[in-house]
Amino acid sequence: MRRFVLTAMVGAILLAAPAWAKELKKFNAGYLASPGHVLYFVAKEKGFFEEEGLDVTLFLFNNSGEGMNAILAGKLDAGTFGTTAPLKFIANGSPFTIFGGQMENGGSGLVTRADRVNEFRNLKNFKGKRIATVRLSTADVVFRAALQRAGVDWKKDMTLLELESPGAVLEAVKKGTVDAGMVWSPHLKNCEKMGLKTALYTDTVEKDHSCCRQVALTGRLSERPDEYVHFLRALIKAYRFYQTRKEETADIIEKYVKVDKDVLMEETYGGHCASHPDPGRKGSVHFWDNMRKVGYIEPNTNVDINKHLNTDLYKTALDSILKEAPKDPVYQQLAKEYKLRNA
Repeated sequence: MRRFVLTAMVGAILLAAPAWAKELKKFNAGYLASPGHVLYFVAKEKGFFEEEGLDVTLFLFNNSGEGMNAILAGKLDAGTFGTTAPLKFIANGSPFTIFGGQMENGGSGLVTRADRVNEFRNLKNFKGKRIATVRLSTADVVFRAALQRAGVDWKKDMTLLELESPGAVLEAVKKGTVDAGMVWSPHLKNCEKMGLKTALYTDTVEKDHSCCRQVALTGRLSERPDEYVHFLRALIKAYRFYQTRKEETADIIEKYVKVDKDVLMEETYGGHCASHPDPGRKGSVHFWDNMRKVGYIEPNTNVDINKHLNTDLYKTALDSILKEAPKDPVYQQLAKEYKLRNA
């Protein structure tokens, strides 16, 4: 009943959007320097946020933990910092809600020296190895769960070293202090300049897994649902642009992620990374279950993750755009995917 009322209220607000759009609403969003966060970059550079009445300032963070703490402190209205970090914060009692998507289905992987790539394409070969990871990263949970399924006890059969950043992981792999390491784009392709290569992608060991989600304080979503609907409308428009204007999209990403354009094109459109504005409720629930299995979340937690997942705001945003462009194939596809991803 509560969701129905919220959706109806937001729908009514949308009808009056042109009146409030005269003055842009200040809105702060946080991101990581990854091509997978392309929806923010395109929405900002192409003016989609402004079209939706929002004056959005983007803030760069070095890791997910820093970003989540900034949301918790009220410094950000929204942010996209993986799936692991927001779910871990929620499990610990933080008042967060996931209301949209960003990067997903890959975007992370395991890198090693070029001469050892074939060795690390088999999870069973992780036994006896030293593997570096960044705690609270998507890859950390995906690989721990995959190793568990493969019969490798990552607590006893191998050594897992938690480092502070993907840069630190790459340096450790290059120096040989670890055998391999988990990082995310653009490091997966860019690491080749260091003599490293990607041996495994996360979507290879866990198909269609969730990754960077849109997160906000639950109270702010309740207090200002109209702003978040318009924020999501901008991301939906950005998704259409990213799907249909690849060269220009790569040029835009290059302003935010300082690596060569050919690397960005490969990371963005190479098949192991995708960006999508849908909240993907089913994917978040599955990821939550994986985190419980590998010990990131206590198995007996009494937190109901479904109470921290909001799909209504995105549905309202998508429905309103479909009314404006009912025959657009990209928006039509998003509507089909919404039913599959959030049932």
